[in-house]
Amino acid sequence: QVQLVESGGGLVQTGGSLRLSCAASGTIFRITPMGWYRQAPGKQRELVATISSSGRTTYTDSVKGRFTISRDNGKNTVYLQVNSLKPEDTAVYYCHAIWYGNDYWGQGTQVTVSS
Repeated sequence: QVQLVESGGGLVQTGGSLRLSCAASGTIFRITPMGWYRQAPGKQRELVATISSSGRTTYTDSVKGRFTISRDNGKNTVYLQVNSLKPEDTAVYYCHAIWYGNDYWGQGTQVTVSS
């Protein structure tokens, strides 16, 4: 059974930083594509960043240059370093994995950016 557990969210001021972590189990992590999504109140869930098994990354335009996704295959963990945070980054951030064609989600971690 695939399990994803996020941590690292919190309340920060505009311009602050956080590092979100997602610990995965139940997959062969090193070959599992991973990603981060977020959902703000009243809005649809949106893709933030992805990282392939080979380490190739993609980002949505609004976070390019501020957020960095990375993975540590030895720790079965994917990270999202979020810098220069803005109030519009406030959302619940979800870890996502694709395994055998199925989508798996973590429980989410709240990021709140105060102005």
